[in-house]
Amino acid sequence: MIEIVSTEACIACDVCIKVCPTDVFERGDDGIPVIARQSDCQTCFMCEAYCPVDALYVSPISAPAGADSPHTDEDAVVRAGLFGGYRELVGWGRGRTSGALRDRNPLLKAVPPLSESRLPSPATVAGTPWNHPEQAVD
Repeated sequence: MIEIVSTEACIACDVCIKVCPTDVFERGDDGIPVIARQSDCQTCFMCEAYCPVDALYVSPISAPAGADSPHTDEDAVVRAGLFGGYRELVGWGRGRTSGALRDRNPLLKAVPPLSESRLPSPATVAGTPWNHPEQAVD
């Protein structure tokens, strides 16, 4: 879910506003986009992928992080090097190698595991599949 628009890095190009499929952003009075409808965010990463200056951070968690979460702390996200992390992962942007060019596999045979988050999870991780209680079978 979109958590941060860095006002220091943003160049007010409106690309995030244009590419967002659920109209999450509004242009602020200063021209910098603001997160107006965070609950509408689908965590699709389109805004982060298309941002030309890596000014956005989309948390991989599909629910809003709390105010005390490191996912909403711009300094913590900067220290962890997460601004534009998705864009880097797919190889978009100057000086990056496209993921398609790095791929040496003719077919995708398995989904690679996600790397461990560099920030703590803002939600409790379920210990069982689908978080259903164990049921005895007769």
